[in-house]
Amino acid sequence: MVPAGDQERGGPIVRVALIGFGPGGAYFHAPLIATTPGMTLSVVVTSDADRRAQALRDYPGVHVVASAAELWDRSSEIDLVVIATPNRTHAPLALAAFDHGIHAVVDKPFAVSAAEGRAAADAARAAGRLLIPYQNRRWDGDFLTVRALLAQGAFGTVHRFESRFDRWRPQATGSWRESGEPGAAGGLLYDLGSHLIDQALLLFGSVASVYAELDIRRPGVTAEDDVFVSITHTSGVRSHLYASALAAQATPRFRVSGSAASLVKWGLDVQEAALKAGIKPGSAAWGQEPPERWGMLGTETASAPVPSLPGDYPAFYASVAAAIRGDAPPPVQVNEAIAMLDVIEAAQRSARERRVVELTAAND
Repeated sequence: MVPAGDQERGGPIVRVALIGFGPGGAYFHAPLIATTPGMTLSVVVTSDADRRAQALRDYPGVHVVASAAELWDRSSEIDLVVIATPNRTHAPLALAAFDHGIHAVVDKPFAVSAAEGRAAADAARAAGRLLIPYQNRRWDGDFLTVRALLAQGAFGTVHRFESRFDRWRPQATGSWRESGEPGAAGGLLYDLGSHLIDQALLLFGSVASVYAELDIRRPGVTAEDDVFVSITHTSGVRSHLYASALAAQATPRFRVSGSAASLVKWGLDVQEAALKAGIKPGSAAWGQEPPERWGMLGTETASAPVPSLPGDYPAFYASVAAAIRGDAPPPVQVNEAIAMLDVIEAAQRSARERRVVELTAAND
């Protein structure tokens, strides 16, 4: 599926263009692309002079262009475009990539609505290109650990799954992420909520109903910054998901309650901090949590620490490269990201109408 070009062991090198070099592009995409065997970061798209200088400094030999229009002029030199721009531009840029015969990885949420997501998926199929949503937190070490314990039956029958991304950000920043402007897809539900919902669906499957409380707490913010979403899965498991910009003290990252045991896990996966500190993926200790941050598994009378599996963000782009070559399926399926958007829209409706929203039909 990759045009002939430079070769390395395993096949042609996947030539990647990264649109957007803000914190998302610079920290969560560029280092991973650049260190993935079989990939090369060929082009960065940014109109910001400082970010242009940073890209040229950090990735010698990369081409930097100021606009997507300039990128499309070089489409014959690109196999994959990675879109790390404001949410409202995600699907339109992916559609443009397909028009130019290029595969797309799109940061979460890959569309601002389920309908837009389905249209983008249809366009990708029609063009014969891959559309791969970027849900990197499937490769958080603590989430990988929960998933492994679930597969082992360590919890017995799970009754309740609690998952939180809480932060202390009492002052508004003025970012588009804090904007409630229609179509912008700002707010924590689309931001951290995309991760929380995606993880819950991956663990416990389809959704029967959704209840949500979406609140705006900070002056100067017009999109929700304090979020609670309750999902009742068709399996009977309840997922309680929280995201807040106003958590003044730490809360458990995960609490999984079952008939045989519970897990309580504090602290965030270490990979985000490592990337922001400039640590390159692939180091010997990459993704490893110190023992003091391991979760505790057991009951009231007997519990023990569970070593966290290493976080593995690099696995995402390794799988993307394999998918483009036709050697493996995409690491995230587009229908899974659409299901996540269905839940987001049900949560918005629930909060607006102050009721539980049934979602079984949308999951059939």
